[in-house]
Amino acid sequence: MTRKPLKLAVRTAKKTRDAARGALLWGYEQRLAREVKAHARLPRHLGLILDGNRRFARAAGVERELGYEFGIDKAHEVLQWCLELGIPAVTIWVLSTDNIARDPDEVRHLMGLFDREARNLARDPRIHANRVRVRAIGQHHGFPGNVLEALGELEAKTAGYDGMLLNIAVGYGGREEIVDAVKQHLAEQAAAGRTLEDVTEALKPEHVSAHLYTAGMPDPDFIIRTSGEIRLSGFMLWQSVYSEFYFCDVYWPGFRRVDFLRALRDFQGRERRFGK
Repeated sequence: MTRKPLKLAVRTAKKTRDAARGALLWGYEQRLAREVKAHARLPRHLGLILDGNRRFARAAGVERELGYEFGIDKAHEVLQWCLELGIPAVTIWVLSTDNIARDPDEVRHLMGLFDREARNLARDPRIHANRVRVRAIGQHHGFPGNVLEALGELEAKTAGYDGMLLNIAVGYGGREEIVDAVKQHLAEQAAAGRTLEDVTEALKPEHVSAHLYTAGMPDPDFIIRTSGEIRLSGFMLWQSVYSEFYFCDVYWPGFRRVDFLRALRDFQGRERRFGK
């Protein structure tokens, strides 16, 4: 066989092999989806740490900004997967308080993305058709005015909805959240005329829980982090005391539906003991 027909045969064989692999993966994904949907237990509150956008871009040999764009597209995909399964509450962590200290140009670019995507979500037909209530949680006092306006508009347009609750953790840190909660409790008690001695004597964990950004929600029962990093990095430190964790060795933009379903199946197979 001459070189040209040989190359054609190799390319054809590769296409056939890739198509066969794709068909097998599709079949496996469909089986996983059936198993997950048939199981009685899904997370009531799913936490997602969206990690690895910059490393994905670096590995793909593209600009850092494209990594964030791919990450945004993936977030929209995963939102759809959660809606299809009927998960009641989802919290996605898109920017930490530590991230705000990054390169000013990078942070400026991220703020532009938050402005754009908050406005897009406010118009997204899926949000309104599924009555998704969206909240932005974190510390936003240093955010540009246009970003605050966009986040406020998104919250206002979905405030009366009773479907999925979607928290977007932006400018969020777990330690900061606990400090804010304690400050609010102390201020509330002081306004009621109670002394510091009275407050410290009566202080209970539920007093802190009542002032967290997620007050009124169930604590996350399942938290997924992408990128292969095995740590929380401050995500929902108070609320995650009994959470189940799943660390996925893939960058966020490369997170596939099959990865998502595998994580949920793993959660469904666990026996939760709540510290007992």
